[in-house]
Amino acid sequence: MNALGWMVGGSLASWLVVTTLAPRPVNPEVWWGMAGPLAASVITWLLVERAHARAPERVMNVLMPAFGVKMLFFGVYVAVMLRGVGLRPIPFVVSFTAYFIGLYAMQALFLQRLR
Repeated sequence: MNALGWMVGGSLASWLVVTTLAPRPVNPEVWWGMAGPLAASVITWLLVERAHARAPERVMNVLMPAFGVKMLFFGVYVAVMLRGVGLRPIPFVVSFTAYFIGLYAMQALFLQRLR
């Protein structure tokens, strides 16, 4: 399975497990906590793979501007989800944080394998 398969499959599988085993209803907060980091990770990875295929030395030139765009995106995303959509803060923030850390850890491992 490729990197995108692991990121998407792992996220969806963990969401299903959490949703099924949680003692209280945790959706839509867990879903939206997963969706933002997953979308950002998938888009970033597609850009990284494309840059690596064309010129491996230019991968950092893709990652640095993407970092800035993601900072802005995540700030707006969290504000919209909490204030605009009105999600419960605790399950959303816990989910968002867990998926953010997990997906970016996966991306770091996949970046090491690009060599």
